[in-house]
Amino acid sequence: MTQLPLFYRLILRPLRQERIRTVIAVLSVALGVAAVVAIELAGDAAVGSFKSSMETMLGDAAFQVTAVGGVPAETVAQLAALPYPVKIHPRMEEYAMLTGLHRVVPVIGVDLVSESQVSSANGAFSREGGEPVWVSAGLGYKAGDHLQLLLNDASCEFTVRGVLGNNSGDFVLMDLSSAARAFRPTGKLDRILIDVPEGRDLNDWEKIFRAELPSGLTVAREGAQTEENRRMLAAFRWNLRVLSYVSLAVGAFLIYNTISVSVVRRRFEIGILRALGVTRGGILAGFLGEAAALGLLGALGGIALGRFLAIGAVQMVAATVESLYVSSQPGAIVLSWMDAVIALVIGVGISLVSAFSPAWEASLVTPVEAMARGRREYTAQIHKYRDLFSAAALAFCAWIASRQQPVGGKPVWGYLAAVLLIGASAFAIPALVSGLSTALASAMRAIFGVEALLAARSLAGSLRRTSVLVGALSTALAMLVAVGIMVGSFRETVLVWMADRLQADLYLRPAGPVATDRHPTMSQDITRDLAKLPEVEAMDTLRAYEISYQGLPVTLGGMEASVAGHYGTRPLLSGAPAQKIWPQLVGSNSVLVSEPFASKHHVHAGDVLDLSLGTSRISFRVIDIYFDYSNERGYILMDRETLLKYLPDAGPSNVAVYLKPGVDPNQGMKKVESALAGRRVLVASNRVLRREGIRIFDRTFAITYALEAVAVFVAVMGVGGALLALVIDRRREFGLLSFLGASAGQVRRIILFEAGLLGLFANIAGIILGYLLSLLLIYVINKQSFGWTIQFHWPVAVLLGALSLVYIATVIAGLYPARVATRLEPIEVIHEE
Repeated sequence: MTQLPLFYRLILRPLRQERIRTVIAVLSVALGVAAVVAIELAGDAAVGSFKSSMETMLGDAAFQVTAVGGVPAETVAQLAALPYPVKIHPRMEEYAMLTGLHRVVPVIGVDLVSESQVSSANGAFSREGGEPVWVSAGLGYKAGDHLQLLLNDASCEFTVRGVLGNNSGDFVLMDLSSAARAFRPTGKLDRILIDVPEGRDLNDWEKIFRAELPSGLTVAREGAQTEENRRMLAAFRWNLRVLSYVSLAVGAFLIYNTISVSVVRRRFEIGILRALGVTRGGILAGFLGEAAALGLLGALGGIALGRFLAIGAVQMVAATVESLYVSSQPGAIVLSWMDAVIALVIGVGISLVSAFSPAWEASLVTPVEAMARGRREYTAQIHKYRDLFSAAALAFCAWIASRQQPVGGKPVWGYLAAVLLIGASAFAIPALVSGLSTALASAMRAIFGVEALLAARSLAGSLRRTSVLVGALSTALAMLVAVGIMVGSFRETVLVWMADRLQADLYLRPAGPVATDRHPTMSQDITRDLAKLPEVEAMDTLRAYEISYQGLPVTLGGMEASVAGHYGTRPLLSGAPAQKIWPQLVGSNSVLVSEPFASKHHVHAGDVLDLSLGTSRISFRVIDIYFDYSNERGYILMDRETLLKYLPDAGPSNVAVYLKPGVDPNQGMKKVESALAGRRVLVASNRVLRREGIRIFDRTFAITYALEAVAVFVAVMGVGGALLALVIDRRREFGLLSFLGASAGQVRRIILFEAGLLGLFANIAGIILGYLLSLLLIYVINKQSFGWTIQFHWPVAVLLGALSLVYIATVIAGLYPARVATRLEPIEVIHEE
């Protein structure tokens, strides 16, 4: 009980008296916690709601049968003929645009006869009245309404016969025969769900089905496809979480600074209390209690703010998922009690960890040392070279960690190397600040006057506190620089890649919805009609399928290898010319694979891939690896004629059109559009496609920029708060300056010069650390996470603009502390001392 009055007098009362410093410390923790909460909630809401509609609409089947190119309809009869009481649910699946609502929804074809007992529909399933469909309640339709769906390259109209429950997301349901007419003329099924009776082990059932079905068909536990997507998205969400922790790291620096300032400012109280018999444990508990109070308040605010930020973050995360990974439509943002508890633990835990060092030092000093002014600054001065040696050791450990292989597909060692580099920077900053302050002092006096000289010497004299401020801001700036370089390098690489790859004059695709895992097709008549045009010289048709390889989703594509070899300049890892490699695909079981696929599955040129195509399992030889930045899943490309041997569906997913020399591109586009009249096909020039590609790229990385902005804002705000604390702590110094004749303007300029120097030092340290972190991001973390080789590029204009804004913001942050310093009464502050 005796500790409570001590805690109140030593900790709580000063926090109440210094409200601005307290608010800034709390807000720094709140923003860090908010970033983590927002990313977690946004990730949960953004991922996989489309897939959940596909996977769970009819309940939990035990198995699913799938095949690349579709499951033959006769497979249903084969399964039905088995002497076992199993229930079979054939399904066709597609995505369509609801033209009235401009929304993309799954369209599911089922056998209405076998599903007639589904009780969630308003009325029994029946085929009366033409082409009926059933819709989920969330779409807002009612029985009797008409809806229009854009499926592949055709627009189809249906009549709503009933409304289904909305437990599995939004979807449209129709009979298999209607689905075949609308989007699957081949009659092949996307999959067959199988329910099995209880009493037999599922492994036994799996063996039975595998023995009865052709080798090319895949028999897997229901939900396997969802699990593949979860595995694929795990690395993405992990990387996003790690990025959100940067804000917490910056907040930790500021909590460390807050407690350090508290210890310095209360040195006399600590000395008196120790002399009166307060134990070291009591002092330690008091300052840790202050950190816990700040962390708790910050975490509570961060939970509320994170829930609000998640609304905007979910759209950015969903855009990234949709562009790179899997079909996804944002769901509801749900803040659970577990999320709140984790946020509280993170906020309080980070505060306690960051405050432990200054609190421990406060508990160790003797009463005489606690009352001795400048003792801690003297220690920081004499230890700066020792700390520089520690920085070199940590940097060497970071280099060793960066050379290690990923763990479980995650660049764990890369992250450790980044943490070690940040630690090395923190240890090196005292020497950097001391050296730069000394070096700049004379020059600043000559240029700006005595105020600048006093500011430089003041920062060097308060090295311990100054180093923490520079460390906090430079860490945030380093992440800004590192991510800016990484994204800028990636953007520049993609621009060069698109310039090499998009050689055709025009590109055609279905007007229906497309995504990484969706490959709608067009009528094969399109290519025949276009070939008759005198303006067209050649066409490269692509047919894409979503397949699974080693438990991860992959895109399989068939292209006109002869055309691609003649016109394309797709760069290869081997450096061999495309004109030499592509013709080797013609007439052979050979493939090219993309770099992300090769990195993810450890594939090299000369390796053999076993792929299930249709009802057969075929071996293909990898002849080379090509650079690709359009798909994180990875591509396997073969000649189109080879693909048609195993999957005889000639409907293309995309068509690249090469016009004859001398044909005006605009005139050629008009001719192509005229030939496609009546078909829902989009025609784009290579220029438009490049512009759209960059727009998607920028949308994909919007969440990254948002997280960096939060971290920098936390750091700049912390600099303002720390400057205010320094002003209050140095009030005797400013009082003496006033007695010696310093004007209010001169005191103000001293504070602003200090803020400017802090911003300068942080920019220098941030650029150096950011450059090193960017090398880690580009050559280690991104390479191990996504398999992309990115060419290093300095986005000079972007970085100069961002760093200039941060520097200006840092100087502006010194305005209020400068105002406080000019309003101090010299007699009062001298009397306090």
